[in-house]
Amino acid sequence: MGAHPKHKHLLKDIDVKRWYDNLARGSIITAEERLRRLGRFSQTAGLDPKAIVGKKRASPEGFDDFILDYVAKSLEKGEKPAQVRNNLITLRSWLGHFGLKIDKKIKLPTSDYVDEVVPTKEQLAQILRHCDPRARTIASLMAFCGLRPESIGNYTGMDGLRIGDLRELEVTSRTVKFSKKPTIVVVRRTLSKARHQYFTFLPEEGCQYLKEYLEARLRKGERLDSEAPIIGHVREGSRLAFLRTTKVGWEVKLAVKAAGFTWRPYVLRSYCDTAFDIAESRGLISHPWRQFFMGHKGDIEARYSTNKSRLPPDVIEEMRGAYRKCESLLQTAKSEPEQEKFRDMFKEQLLLVAGFKQDQIAKMDLEKMSNEELQKIMREKLIGAMVNNGNKQKVVPAGDVRSYISQGFEFVASLPDGEAIVKVPS
Repeated sequence: MGAHPKHKHLLKDIDVKRWYDNLARGSIITAEERLRRLGRFSQTAGLDPKAIVGKKRASPEGFDDFILDYVAKSLEKGEKPAQVRNNLITLRSWLGHFGLKIDKKIKLPTSDYVDEVVPTKEQLAQILRHCDPRARTIASLMAFCGLRPESIGNYTGMDGLRIGDLRELEVTSRTVKFSKKPTIVVVRRTLSKARHQYFTFLPEEGCQYLKEYLEARLRKGERLDSEAPIIGHVREGSRLAFLRTTKVGWEVKLAVKAAGFTWRPYVLRSYCDTAFDIAESRGLISHPWRQFFMGHKGDIEARYSTNKSRLPPDVIEEMRGAYRKCESLLQTAKSEPEQEKFRDMFKEQLLLVAGFKQDQIAKMDLEKMSNEELQKIMREKLIGAMVNNGNKQKVVPAGDVRSYISQGFEFVASLPDGEAIVKVPS
């Protein structure tokens, strides 16, 4: 992907080309953005890039005053401080290519995004409801995994997150399933802003969105092998395999706007970072692991890269467990594991009421215990208690309880299958 057509003519200058190519070796996104900003500044100032350098060399102090006037006029016209700051960064980069610099310290108002509000869980749910399946998958990768848009689809549209990067994702000709949840998501070095490979996780809710989206593509006849993009093009026959970074962000931007908000798409990554921040404060996740999941370099990254992007399976499972503890802070809907947890707690309470001890319950597999099995062991426990009480209790049809009470019996407990226990009068 070359420079933007509007500013491509600038690359005819050999010095501009060298500057651009040097930036592109680090990041094509940075090179493209700075070339575009240099072109806009040149138009505004009425000077071509070389003339800007000549003006600085001819009168260093006068040039700095010229820049101060440019900043003042830009802000008066309503340009955002972040835009002006990025223009200055570009200008400093261009002058630095010739060993020059802006000597005066230029003050700017507080950034526009300092006070940007991070969405609540309810607001994120509202955004997700305004997404189509593809946009919903993109949003979940950003909000739940903390992925940057350029990790989902790079600037050139020639690379991005692939099916093979979700190593626990299993795709057949018709269905999609996950061998483990939360499922691992690997961000390759070429997709990482910090240029290192790392991984994070996608929770139950995100897995469901991804499953629905990929299965819809399978029904349309698309072949999803390990090299296929996680986020594909809607338009058939596109020369690009992946969505470009700008298009990835635009998909989310439309949903955010439709939900009634004015946030940048990047705020979804901030949502993830904030959830991890809360989790860390509660002791649910360590700082190094939280940093690693967000794609920052640190102690875990060093260990991961030293071992050629491998960590022992037990460490990965510990990290998965730590991420699982954060799921309730990230997801907008209760996950299946959470629902199972509540069901198990309810079963435990019933067993305690029936007379089982905590150590006895601990030996039971509540997760696999069916309702019928629960009823059976409770019935046996209650009848056993009745027998151990010297047969002073008896099992009777629930509909006959009133009759027994009128005869002096005392109601003890209800049993499954329409029966009850009553105490024989002494």
